Amino acid sequence: MDYAAYKQKYYANPEPEPRYSFTGAFSVALYYENYAEVVAYYTQALGPPAYVEGAGTRGWRIGKGWLTLFQGKSGKPENVEIAFVLETPEEAEELQRAFIDAGGTGDPPSDELMYEPIRFCGVTDPFGTKIIIISPLQSD
Repeated sequence: MDYAAYKQKYYANPEPEPRYSFTGAFSVALYYENYAEVVAYYTQALGPPAYVEGAGTRGWRIGKGWLTLFQGKSGKPENVEIAFVLETPEEAEELQRAFIDAGGTGDPPSDELMYEPIRFCGVTDPFGTKIIIISPLQSD
């Protein structure tokens, strides 16, 4: 299916007016019991955190928002998906490789229609959290 057919099939026309003027999502916060292992994994994949508070909070700047890891008591996040949007397919694939090299698992990158044409690079971290890495593709 090409993008024009995809848009006609799945998008409301006309598109409803948004109720609010969002400028992006601010943050994702995840709580882990095995906190030291999780911090080591994300540090290997993303580099050192930009925010460190005490022994139980680490944060990485992701665009204009934050990925924050907290020491938690309930084990691991469930039914969670984190999405990272990168500028190019090459960057998306590079980040996917970094997460896999650090110990995650993932399928080969694929081109998909998900709101728009994207390069999709999925990963599951060693703790069960789904990571979706995408970048826009040129649409026809």
